[in-house]
Amino acid sequence: MNTFKYVLLTIYVIVCVILILITTFQTKDSEKSIDDTYENPRANKYFDKNKSRTKEGRIEKRTIIISTIFIVLTIITTVVCFL
Repeated sequence: MNTFKYVLLTIYVIVCVILILITTFQTKDSEKSIDDTYENPRANKYFDKNKSRTKEGRIEKRTIIISTIFIVLTIITTVVCFL
């Protein structure tokens, strides 16, 4: 059982580091693009449809996946270590 705890905690730490790195690589939306959207709502239709194909879209998708893994590992780690 102790070996399982250590393996689980090691995986947990690795996922934490990956989550920190992925969120660090995300870019913030500039205010200029927000102003452009309000002035001309049709201007970003192409970008909105193809957002998942861009670098930012892929990083956002990976962030969601890693965050979900992080949440599940947090629950499992809590149950295993404290029960």
